[in-house]
Amino acid sequence: MHDAHRETRRDAPTDPHATMHHGHGAAAAEPPVGPREGHDEHQGHGTQDAHGTHAGHSPTMFRDRAWLSLLLTLPILFWSEMIQDWFGFTAPAFAGSDLIPAALGSVLFIYGGWPFLQGAGREVRRRQPGMMLLIAMAISVAFAASVATTFGAFELDFWWELALLIDVMLIGHWQEMKAIGQASSALDALASMLPDAAEVVRADGVVEVAASTLLVGDLVVVRPGGRVPADGTIAEGTAAFDESMITGESRAVSRATGDRVVAGTVATDSAVRVRVDAVGEETALAGIRRLVADAQASRSRAQALADRAAAWLFYLALATAAVTFAVWIAMDEPEQALERAVTVLVIACPHALGLAIPLVIAISTAMSARAGILVKDRLALERMRTVDTVLFDKTGTLTQGAPRVTDALALDGNRDGLLALAAAAEADSEHPLAKAIVAAADQAPRAGEAPRAAEGFRSIAGRGIVAEVDGHVVAVGGPALLRERNATVPEELERSTEVWSSRGASVVTVLRDGEVAGALAIEDAVRPESLDAVRALQAEGVRVAMVTGDSRPVAQAVATDLGIDEVHAEVLPERKESVVMSLLADGRRVAMIGDGVNDAPALARADVGIAIGAGTDVAIESAGVVLASDDPRGVLGVIRLSRASYRKMVENLVWATGYNVVSIPLAAGALAWAGILPSPAVGAVFMSVSTIVVALNAQLLRRLDLRPA
Repeated sequence: MHDAHRETRRDAPTDPHATMHHGHGAAAAEPPVGPREGHDEHQGHGTQDAHGTHAGHSPTMFRDRAWLSLLLTLPILFWSEMIQDWFGFTAPAFAGSDLIPAALGSVLFIYGGWPFLQGAGREVRRRQPGMMLLIAMAISVAFAASVATTFGAFELDFWWELALLIDVMLIGHWQEMKAIGQASSALDALASMLPDAAEVVRADGVVEVAASTLLVGDLVVVRPGGRVPADGTIAEGTAAFDESMITGESRAVSRATGDRVVAGTVATDSAVRVRVDAVGEETALAGIRRLVADAQASRSRAQALADRAAAWLFYLALATAAVTFAVWIAMDEPEQALERAVTVLVIACPHALGLAIPLVIAISTAMSARAGILVKDRLALERMRTVDTVLFDKTGTLTQGAPRVTDALALDGNRDGLLALAAAAEADSEHPLAKAIVAAADQAPRAGEAPRAAEGFRSIAGRGIVAEVDGHVVAVGGPALLRERNATVPEELERSTEVWSSRGASVVTVLRDGEVAGALAIEDAVRPESLDAVRALQAEGVRVAMVTGDSRPVAQAVATDLGIDEVHAEVLPERKESVVMSLLADGRRVAMIGDGVNDAPALARADVGIAIGAGTDVAIESAGVVLASDDPRGVLGVIRLSRASYRKMVENLVWATGYNVVSIPLAAGALAWAGILPSPAVGAVFMSVSTIVVALNAQLLRRLDLRPA
């Protein structure tokens, strides 16, 4: 993350070099994002929202009800006539002992069954019948049958089955909620990265205050091993910072006076003083937390399919239970009719189907956040698995984005004077290339008096800049500027610039009053990780392309070094979107990788837009996925995550659907001829086991390594 990039993102200057060399235009505006309110312990997590019938419930609640319900179940079992017959014992008899199962069973129905009855009411009000309504219907039918049996309407001993049914349901939901809580712990982990206290420099010394009371403008001390309490700029000192919680990179990064630091990062070796410029919901960490929460709550295409399947499963279960009851009644088996119908309702609960997708979403989003991959659009992540072409912007993505002047040739022989002239014209520009020219001029022992400040600075999109310096009209730009101004490059200068271009340098020509005064060679080093990124993507069967506003020789030199398959050079910023469109027209599935500023139209047009090196700027509108690190190898992590999470979704859906295809006929009594007639309690066990299988399969996703090798 370079400060120049950060300033460009936020301020979006209309700098010609942003189009001429760097290939960028206006930054997308960041929308105001306020704090998320009204979320309790579990609401607000993606799994919870998608599986919203548990809203307001917690693992602790299910655990406590399960244990107390089990205690109530023991005497119900002990005084059950059927259990006594099975195990050959006789329970003590006394006045009212025969009513113990009915009395405790009624208490258990109200106490243990209340979460399901409450959830059923919520589904009815929303007109979204599902899992909770099926469970509530099952235990209600079982309760009614038990009451009717107590008054002699049936010859059933059903209280113990009702008790075990509720016990199994409570235990199953307890384990499910634990899995959801583990998957959603990413938000809690992000919140825990902020220190509780901060040391603030006051007039009378350093005092410790609550981090939540910090204000913009405060000067805080961050000691070795301490976390930065709020976003800010280093005012004094130099230290290496562990920024892995933001970027996913394990290497410490050196930060000095004037550099920005982010809340939650750790100073590893030295103390620094930081001037606070963002607190609370305005910090980068808060922005990341919002992205994680929104991504976990976002819906996917697979989730929409699962929701429709779960809704149809409810009606299928209801119809099957009715038919089952009617068939067994017709066979003059009223007791079996009741038991089979209840078992169908229990075993057909779309529990596993409802959990299949949300749990994968929660886990994959948490994993990606820890690896510095911030998912803004869940559908973009899903589409990433189908991408066959990755289009990289060059500058700041494949290269370091910190160019420097490596050569200068003035036709009048005054190299330092040429640098000073170009620097004066570029002084108002924020682009990295302009900064490189200004920096080179500052370091040069200038000959004679330096030019005065430029006047009338203006940009010419995709060509260069023009300003008036010392009464001369000075233009600085590339080949497009020369063509527009009909300027001819002298042969002696052309020979030198050809050599520069052949080694991959950008050539910037300086014109004074319409005549060529000289040229500068500006080079931007290729990132060491770029070669690994290109090779890894190609190994995955992905074609790698590059788009840049630089000249073709410069672009080709970088492409040759990296082994890139396809090069689009001398592309004006407004034409980058056209490059993406042409690739799409060829039937390609395209992911565009840029730094999230002037690549906005291309990022938005691509199947997947990925902003790379975004660092603290986590609200880039044009990108569906944001890589906090500037390591291009992170793109491979996005592809792997997309493929792995989709695979887990499909596996879970196949399991959940297959389970119902087999279990519903079994519950209805299809194998009654073989003596296989599962009771409602056994059906509840099967349903819970199917849910646990789905949860465990989703947890296997955690084994995926998303960090760059």
